[in-house]
Amino acid sequence: MYVIIAGAGKVGWNLARELIAKDREVTVIESDHNRFRVVEDELEHAVQYGDATELWVLERAGIERANLVIAVTGDDEDNILICQVAKEKYGCQRIVARVNNPRNLQHFKLLGIQPAVSATDLILRLIEHEVPEYGLIQLLALEEEHLEIIELEVGEGCEADGKRVQDIDLPDGSLIISVLRGGVGFVPKADSVIEAGDQVLLILDPGLEAEITLQFAPTGASASA
Repeated sequence: MYVIIAGAGKVGWNLARELIAKDREVTVIESDHNRFRVVEDELEHAVQYGDATELWVLERAGIERANLVIAVTGDDEDNILICQVAKEKYGCQRIVARVNNPRNLQHFKLLGIQPAVSATDLILRLIEHEVPEYGLIQLLALEEEHLEIIELEVGEGCEADGKRVQDIDLPDGSLIISVLRGGVGFVPKADSVIEAGDQVLLILDPGLEAEITLQFAPTGASASA
């Protein structure tokens, strides 16, 4: 696998280290000359100086044969442009973009730049995961497959409490894929009984969150993703 990383900041540098340690061929592109010199001391020929938004710089790095392009510069517009060029002009099917400002995440999605990773968004999801009062937590959105994975804590006395999986009135397009109970996870069978306090993972079609919440959350609880 050949990987091009645009941006040799902390994220790009550490990604390069890890990938090289896994015997991947990597080229890092950095536009700041001082930063380039620092990174070059360690990565040597695996780093090139230049602006990754310029075609000749990408071509010099071997974009035509890249299996994966990762754009992790500090500028969201640059990351969008680099990924668009890699995908649309050079046919690179695997792209990953860093989102510096979470308000720009929707722009990445609208332009088909996926996956787009926002550190702020990831941290917020971790906070939600550690605070049960938040209710429903969207763990993963599979945009191209039109599916999402959510987690719910089973409320005492809710519709699902004490019921077998096969008897829970789930809407079409949803499926329980795992249950975490007492720190131990398992894949439930049709006759597995759901208990209050269980953390249930479901895969579902987008838009079913409210119906799902009615089954697992105590009366009056609302979904928040």
